[in-house]
Amino acid sequence: KELLYSHRMSDMLERYAPDADDAVKLAVRAQHIQRWKSPRDAFPMDRKGYHKWRSELYNFHAETAAGLLIQAGYPEEVVERVRKAVGKKETKTNPDTQLVEDVAALVFIEHYMLDFAEKHPEYDEEKWIRIILRTWNKMSEPGQKFALSGALKLPETLVPLIQKAISG
Repeated sequence: KELLYSHRMSDMLERYAPDADDAVKLAVRAQHIQRWKSPRDAFPMDRKGYHKWRSELYNFHAETAAGLLIQAGYPEEVVERVRKAVGKKETKTNPDTQLVEDVAALVFIEHYMLDFAEKHPEYDEEKWIRIILRTWNKMSEPGQKFALSGALKLPETLVPLIQKAISG
């Protein structure tokens, strides 16, 4: 599951930002590194538990990636860039972090949003609009433009809802 996700992240980065440097490529690939070591059900199954799980995952992924890069002999500057990007530090001000966030949102929309929708038939339109907007607002303007450019395979059954959500 995590391996497939990492491949999808790398593929999306190649489509979205083909000139990205090695630090960004490493960060994108490490976004969910060893995620299975922190299962969601190890935390309370409520909103607060979800946020705690996510926060701890950001740190876990960042430190795991950094440790492996240090072992592999990468320069400290690359290690720190990857650590910040994977740890979701300075999302709107750090270009590496924002690029990883854009790629993650694009991968979610193209590969996981429809499956998520099918698992939650109880969600009404208003809740879906909030979910779509949360994803949309995580992206930079170039990420949003890419999503609408035709370069992204939008889940067909959700296109009307996506359009409604982002049209305001």
